[in-house]
Amino acid sequence: MSGDAPIIVVGGGIAGLSAALAAAPAPVLLLTRRPGAAGAASTLAQGGIAAALGAGDTPAAHARDTCVAGSHHNDVAMVELLTASAPAAIAWLQAIGVDFDRDADGRLQLGREGGHDRARIAHAGGDGTGAAVMRALVAAARAQPRIRRIAGCDVDALAVRDGQVVGVSATLDDGSRQRFDGRAVVLATGGIGGLFAATSNPADADGGGLALALAAGAAARDLEFVQFHPTALAVPGLHSLPLVTEALRGAGARLLDRDGQPLMAGVHPLGDLAPRDIVARRVAVAVHAGGAWLDARHIGVAWPTAFPTVLAACLAHAIDPRLQPIPVTPAAHFHMGGLATDADGRTSLPGLFAAGEVACNGVHGANRLASNSLLEGVVFGRRLGQWLAAVSGAENRGGEAAWVGLGPALPPPALQRLRALMGAAMGPVRNHAGLQAALDECEGLAAEGWQAGLARALLAAALQRRRSLGAHYRDDDASMAGPVAAA
Repeated sequence: MSGDAPIIVVGGGIAGLSAALAAAPAPVLLLTRRPGAAGAASTLAQGGIAAALGAGDTPAAHARDTCVAGSHHNDVAMVELLTASAPAAIAWLQAIGVDFDRDADGRLQLGREGGHDRARIAHAGGDGTGAAVMRALVAAARAQPRIRRIAGCDVDALAVRDGQVVGVSATLDDGSRQRFDGRAVVLATGGIGGLFAATSNPADADGGGLALALAAGAAARDLEFVQFHPTALAVPGLHSLPLVTEALRGAGARLLDRDGQPLMAGVHPLGDLAPRDIVARRVAVAVHAGGAWLDARHIGVAWPTAFPTVLAACLAHAIDPRLQPIPVTPAAHFHMGGLATDADGRTSLPGLFAAGEVACNGVHGANRLASNSLLEGVVFGRRLGQWLAAVSGAENRGGEAAWVGLGPALPPPALQRLRALMGAAMGPVRNHAGLQAALDECEGLAAEGWQAGLARALLAAALQRRRSLGAHYRDDDASMAGPVAAA
C-alpha cells in the first residue's frame, strides 16, 4: 500500500480521538462502534485529569505518586514522559474547547484523589470531566477534513501480509462485512471490564481489540493487573455500575462498614485516599461481611454543582446522598496490562499500534494512579498520531493478506458464567485455587467463544505471578502481613 493509504484508528474514545487528530495531516479513517461519544468508556470518567499545575507542584512529584501507586512496577522513563507532558496536555485540551472548572479568581480548580499527596486534578463540569473532554474531541474530529469517520463498525479481523498488519475487516450495523486497507492500524479499543460480573465500563468493553492483536501474534504485558474501582454504586443485578467518584473522598467523604465505623482507619497513612488497590480490598471484604457505604452527606447544598453525575445516578436508584450514605462495591475499572508498546505506541507486530487502555507501555505499573487514565490517552495518543503523520506508509508488495479473526462470541449464558468466574477468581483478592479452577473451566468455554480465550490468558498470567504486587493481591502469599494485607 502507498503512503496515501489512510491511518486506520479503531476506537472513538479519548486515546483514539487524540491519535486521529494528531495524525490528521495524513488521511485518517476512524472506525467506531457508535456515533459521537456514545458508548465510549472515556465519557463515563468523572474525576478529572492529573497534572502538576498547582503552586509548588512538579512533574517529579506527580511521577513519584504514580510510581508509589504502581508499586514501583512502572517504567520510570514512561512515567516521567507522562507527567512532564501533563501541563501541555491540559493546555491543548483547553485550546480545543474543554472548559475546565475555575475558582472565583479564574484559576483552575484542582481536586485531590487517592494516591496523590496534594490537589492536582483538573476537572470540568464537576464530576463530568470525561463527557466534557469527549464533546470537545468529537467536535474537533468532525471539523477536521482529513478524518473520515465510520460509526456502527465492529472491527473483528486484521489483515496481515508478510508479517505486517495492512488493514482490518469489520461487521457493520446492517450485518454486512467490509474490508479497509491502511498504511497503519491503531487499536484504541479500551479495556476488559465487560469480562467481569461487575464493572464501571460499558458492557461491550470486552477486550476485543486486545484479543484480536494477541491472536495475530502481538506481544502482551502485565495482563494480570486489573484495577477495581473501590466505590461503584452497589446496585443488585446490574452489570455496568455507575461510578461514585474518588473526588468525593478527596472532598472529605468517609468509607464506613456495616456498623458505621470508618473502614480505612489504621489501614494506610492516606486513609480513605489510599491507593485504589488497598481501598478496593478493604471495601471487598466489607461487602462480603455485610456491606460498605460512602458517607458524603457533608457535601450538602454543593451536590448539584460539584457532583451532578453521582447525584443523578444515586437518585435514579432511589438513593439520596444528601440524606443517607451511599452503598458501594468494587467494580472492574481499568486494565493496567495490555499490548506491549513503546513510547510511540508501536507493538511487536509491524504496522500495528495501540494507545490508551488496550496498550501497556509500563506507565501505570501494577496499579494506576487516580486520574492518570485520561491523561495517558491524550499524551500517548497524540504522540502516536504525530509519529504516524511523520512517517511514510509501507509499499504495496502485492499478494494476498492472511486474515486473523476473533471467531464466534460466547452465547449469553456462557458469557454470564465467564463474568461470574472472573469476578470471583480475578477480583481484588485472589489465590491459586480460585485462579486454577477458573482457568480449568475457561479451557472448556474457550471452544464456545473468544472471550473465554482472552480470560484464559489473563488467568494464566495471574497464576504465574505468585507474589502479591499492587492490584494483583494473593491471600495465599505468605510474605504478606499486617493490616493492609488483612484487608
